[in-house]
Amino acid sequence: MEHDASIGRRRFLVTGGVTAAALAAGGPALAEGPGDGTRVRFVKRPAASTGGGLYAPNRAPLSPTPFLRLPPGAVRARGWLGHQLRLQLGGLCGRYDEVSDFLAYDTCGWVHPDRGAWEELPYWLRGFGDLAYVTGDAAALAKTERWLTGIIATQQPDGWFGPARLRTSLEGGPDFWPGMPLLSAFRSWYEYAGDERVLPFMAGYFRLQAAQPAEVFNRSWGAFRWGDNIDSVYWLYNRTGEGWLLDLVRKMHSGSADYVNGLPTRHNVNIAQGFREPLQYGLLAGDPALAQATYRNYATVMGQFGQFPGGGFAGDENTRDGFDDPRQGFETCGIVEFMHSFEMLTRFTGDPVWADRCEELAINSMPAAFDPEQKSVHYITSANSVRLDRTAKLYGQFQNGFGMEAYLPGVHDYRCCPHNYGMGWPYYAEELWLATHDRGLAASMYADSTVTARVAGGQEVTIDQRTGYPFDETIRLTVATAEPVAFPLYLRIPGWCRNPALRVAGRAQPVATDGAGYVVVERTWRAGDRVELTLPMRTSVRTWTRNHGSVSVDHGPLTFSLAIGESWRRTGGTPDWPEFEVFPETAWNYALDRPQPGRLRLVRRRGPLPDNPFTPRTAPLELRARARRIGNWQADPQGVVRELQDSPARTDSPVEEVRLIPMGAARLRITSFPVAGNGPDAHEWTLPEFEASASHAEGSMLALYDGRWPSSSADHGIPRFTWWDHLGTEEWVQYAYREPRRIAGCAVYWFDDTGIGRCRVPASWELRWLDGDQWRPVTSPSGYGVAPDMVNRVTFDPVTTKGLRIVARLRNDFSAGLLEWEVPTATP
Repeated sequence: MEHDASIGRRRFLVTGGVTAAALAAGGPALAEGPGDGTRVRFVKRPAASTGGGLYAPNRAPLSPTPFLRLPPGAVRARGWLGHQLRLQLGGLCGRYDEVSDFLAYDTCGWVHPDRGAWEELPYWLRGFGDLAYVTGDAAALAKTERWLTGIIATQQPDGWFGPARLRTSLEGGPDFWPGMPLLSAFRSWYEYAGDERVLPFMAGYFRLQAAQPAEVFNRSWGAFRWGDNIDSVYWLYNRTGEGWLLDLVRKMHSGSADYVNGLPTRHNVNIAQGFREPLQYGLLAGDPALAQATYRNYATVMGQFGQFPGGGFAGDENTRDGFDDPRQGFETCGIVEFMHSFEMLTRFTGDPVWADRCEELAINSMPAAFDPEQKSVHYITSANSVRLDRTAKLYGQFQNGFGMEAYLPGVHDYRCCPHNYGMGWPYYAEELWLATHDRGLAASMYADSTVTARVAGGQEVTIDQRTGYPFDETIRLTVATAEPVAFPLYLRIPGWCRNPALRVAGRAQPVATDGAGYVVVERTWRAGDRVELTLPMRTSVRTWTRNHGSVSVDHGPLTFSLAIGESWRRTGGTPDWPEFEVFPETAWNYALDRPQPGRLRLVRRRGPLPDNPFTPRTAPLELRARARRIGNWQADPQGVVRELQDSPARTDSPVEEVRLIPMGAARLRITSFPVAGNGPDAHEWTLPEFEASASHAEGSMLALYDGRWPSSSADHGIPRFTWWDHLGTEEWVQYAYREPRRIAGCAVYWFDDTGIGRCRVPASWELRWLDGDQWRPVTSPSGYGVAPDMVNRVTFDPVTTKGLRIVARLRNDFSAGLLEWEVPTATP
């Protein structure tokens, strides 16, 4: 099955095809059960035409939303999701205050304002608190309350709280960014515990924000993340009704980064948090163009950088033109923030595709962001990744100059991600169930769980959900209620599902769906009533036409990766907090042979669903596929999988049967596959003409030959190669050619950051060529220039060689580097 994946896996619904009137009416009734008053209908996208609901719905003039968030603790997860929460409680998030010096209560600036602090405690406490609420763990609850009480005690008369130095840390003004995740922590605490201190605490802080000049809202990280703050202001307004809060929202929107007219940032986490801001502001402004801007922002980033499976995009720090291969990665912070955005947008819009998106990230990408015991985390997760180590990648894969893939506690290595990842599973568990504007309940996402909530006129009901989803296709619901009560029950139909089946109180109900949407069951519910929903899962193949015609394989909501033998090597840490690198033990360079659903065989493991299905050993499902190896698809010198090339890829290798396992179970994985072929349309898979290496390297080897000539030697806008932090030494960098090459000259552009750092043009340098196994100086060089801010060219007597090397003598107490090194082939 081939299609254009320009906005990724699930089709987005904008406004076409369904009229506003039909949405408001909820769509046609499809069936009424004989004699029991059951009414079943299907809606593409439920709309709240008037405000309503039992859980602080939007006050006018805010637009009503179809779904409402239930209080933390209303949902209790079991099965694999409950196990993930328990792992988290006993793992890095639950005990991170034992590891991270940023979380030491006695020295943290969030409870001792004279001390320093920034985003780490807010990030951690946001996830840790909700972890406490969804698990009910007494120790975690007590720890959460201690922190929040300590923070409240720091509030000043003008509303400021936390570290005093953050008042003036941005151009003499306040840094409001780290307060944003803390506001979420306070909101959850209030909803869980009813602590009346929270409302005046937040009101005082917002009054301080409202008094700020406009320029404060467009500084640093906060400029791109005000959507978080807007959500907290709406939350308070819905509880107090104070109109000045909406004036603050208008001020934040007008003063911060502009997401209405496009993406004002390339930073992956900024995008994951900020792309939704126009739609959020639209709840107040009432302009449909604002909602369309959010949909357009998503389509823009995914259309260029999300052309591979897993639900994320290529944002290994920032999106970069030309870096959109599935070997690129998505920051762990980006994963959980994107999920949070999707959860919010599900509630705001009623569009089920946002829940599809959240589910896709959660079950396919997020599990590989940490080790199976959740004792360590890595910074970047990729769809194609064949080695996870601590080495900085110097051949252009990642932007940052540090290793980002090993599993570490990461306090100072990754810093943001291990503090922030904690909200991922707790928020997911909380958003399994939602309240509805018409005083019912919605099963927004599926996992073994129970929900206890108020419906109709305020009567409490409990619904028990039994399912192995996403590894099984049947969801069984049982209602518990003290007395009969009428309310609507919404059941999400994912976009990948065709022909769902429904039984209510033992009777089959016809369901005529039209893609993603919600089946709405309306009846008077009695204790013991049961609903059974079956979401038939089929195996499918996606073709990513914008990424070399590569393919990926799905079964229902699960994406599958090649099962690569994983060698886990302990490299440091402690028994409680180990550090791991992961290396491949088996071949990975496979192309799928004629990948069609009918040629893929599903194998289900016997026995009950494992507590943790996200490991190669415990994966409940496998697919068996026919594949051929591509000999020239090799890793680079640092073990990084090379980029995809056009499919079909020519190969004469024999057909083998390979195992595919759920993507979330594979830490090493090939998930975007080439397609094998040997016909006239097949493409030769080529190797690079040469490999670059150096005596020592910092930065990017790719910078040497990426064709991006700088504007000056101090150009920090393009990649660079340096020998930092070697000072005053003799160093080398070389090209090793696969075939002998005739060379008679080259051009270099030196890096020099005078006034900024300690790199200077070298004191001297020379060229050497590889003669057999000996490096010899070239003869008759025209001159070895060291001028900054210009191309330095040198010619010499022609040589035919498989290697050319620059040998540089660095200045005393300084390092050196190159922005470009061009070596043309000489004519005979």
